Amino acid sequence: MSKILHIVGGGMAGSEAAWQAAEMGVDVVIHEMRPKVETFAHKTGNLGEMVCSNSFRSDDSEQNAVGLLHWEMRAANGLIMSTADKHRLPAGGALAVDRDPFAETVTQTLMSHPRISVSYEEIASLPDSGNWIFATGPLTSTSLGRAIQSETGSEALAFFDAIAPIVYFESIDMSRAWMQSRYDKGETEEERTAYLNCPMDRQQYEAFIDALVAADKAEFHEGETAGYFDGCLPIEVMAERGRETLRHGPMKPVGLTNPHQPDVKAHAVVQLRRDNALGTLYNIVGFQTKMKYGAQTDVFRMIPGLENASFARLGGIHRNTFLNSPTLLDSQMRLKSKPNLRFAGQITGVEGYVESAAMGLLAGRMAAGEILGRPVKTPAPTTAMGALITHITGGADAKTFQPMNVNFGLFPPVDGLRGGRRGRKDRYKAYTDRAKADWQNWLSQFENAEMTATS
Repeated sequence: MSKILHIVGGGMAGSEAAWQAAEMGVDVVIHEMRPKVETFAHKTGNLGEMVCSNSFRSDDSEQNAVGLLHWEMRAANGLIMSTADKHRLPAGGALAVDRDPFAETVTQTLMSHPRISVSYEEIASLPDSGNWIFATGPLTSTSLGRAIQSETGSEALAFFDAIAPIVYFESIDMSRAWMQSRYDKGETEEERTAYLNCPMDRQQYEAFIDALVAADKAEFHEGETAGYFDGCLPIEVMAERGRETLRHGPMKPVGLTNPHQPDVKAHAVVQLRRDNALGTLYNIVGFQTKMKYGAQTDVFRMIPGLENASFARLGGIHRNTFLNSPTLLDSQMRLKSKPNLRFAGQITGVEGYVESAAMGLLAGRMAAGEILGRPVKTPAPTTAMGALITHITGGADAKTFQPMNVNFGLFPPVDGLRGGRRGRKDRYKAYTDRAKADWQNWLSQFENAEMTATS
């Protein structure tokens, strides 16, 4: 069998998989169809391009599951996390990055590695031989999607993923808006003022909800249905679920004080987060949308402070394809019907940049270990990565399988700790302490010098 590892897709998962395998001493070819074949969401041909939010969410490794995932990836010499740290932007307790320099650095790092090459081409079939990882993400090409359907004998599952708009800072009226992170969270002044806030009174909020519900929406193609992922619901879908839904979601007014009117409590607040290091672009937090472009500008300019907003990017919607992994993949992320093929990233049914990259990390190490004749163990389900891979390869109910972010609900309970909100802080700390110890134990299998060849 060939000793070369082929990776299809150069997004978060494919980039991380390539880095991990190459660092273990395996030659890697990344097959990336962009920029020759474009997608709805991508704007460049860079590897690791961010297409939706620029946030990797919470960086708290003691009280948050995704923060724990950050910690595990850093401990495993993760490319995505090290690059994110280099291009970090102020975002309170979250890890947000400057998206264009981030992708440029990922691309440069991979292309300069002596064991990695990039082939710009579309792979439209599933090879019968060789070592392959498919990390084609939610925008898997139609031809490859058909090949997967043909091999698995099942219909591809899909939901619709919505993208939030980005606003030019110079077009925001700062006499109405202000800078503040919720509850002034952050260790520095820059972090405590990482978010831009636009307040609404009750009348403005009610009119905004009416406009959202009445706005022209994008049409679905024949035969398609809208099975949204709850973590990325379009703003107007949330509004349709109840008039107060947004006030308890992305527009909640808590933890904020308007310096323009400190004695007036806002009925709702729209938050924007810096999207680049220059601070010239801000994305509207939680405002993914399927409204048509004309409707977006009309509705979003109803937000106080955004009356004259100029948009660098309007929101959009795209089809997101993923496997029914509990029935199709084994615990090593291999396709059961074609064990020479692994899948990684969002196509496996994880959701989020970090989760996708984490599955790439595991797939890359597992594939490299197999090529080197040193099989890599599946991490314990007590770790963040182990909890995710256990969920997608058998822990979830195949009949109701849907994309999932990492969360403590996927972890085995910690013995001796009671549930309930009162003990949640101690319980989460127990989860993360156990996970870190078990993750370090998993990493110890790579300490043998024979496991990692020099490049």
